[in-house]
Amino acid sequence: MTAPSPWIVRHAGLVAPAARVLDLAAGSGRHALVFAARGARVVAIDRDAAALAALAGVDGIEVRCADLEAPVWPLAGETFDAVIVSRYLHRPRFDDLLALVAPAGTLLYETFAAGNERYGRPSNPAFLLEPGELLERVRGRLVVVAFEQGEAGHPPSAVVQRLAAVGRARTWPPPTGD
Repeated sequence: MTAPSPWIVRHAGLVAPAARVLDLAAGSGRHALVFAARGARVVAIDRDAAALAALAGVDGIEVRCADLEAPVWPLAGETFDAVIVSRYLHRPRFDDLLALVAPAGTLLYETFAAGNERYGRPSNPAFLLEPGELLERVRGRLVVVAFEQGEAGHPPSAVVQRLAAVGRARTWPPPTGD
């Protein structure tokens, strides 16, 4: 299993330990495991049942196999204290994704950006954020705590955007379990 993203781990303190957390496009659940270990109640959702099988029986994790790009949104009407997204982008559902974040909730998002094509996959513009796109997507909806964009890795091996944001109803300081 791939190690959890250092960005997600660094900002995990924005999520209360007992929070209800969504790991969107979870794959084998590298981030679901991080939050479950902190005491969160995690929903790990992905269309790849074989990848999700790694999470079967893990305390604190509910596994859902569903297509996040299907015409019917499988998470309609739900909200979460935190939504975690890593290495996934489907623009037609971005507003639906933001609606999942509770009014005082947290969004931790990290994925590939334009320029990544020089390092390999993904190289399709449909899967690469434009400069500043994550900031624009949350403007007026969430409060940005941290944002980065550019080359990642030493030596560089990808171009990414990373965002940590909280709902406008959030009181400060944020909850911390660390």
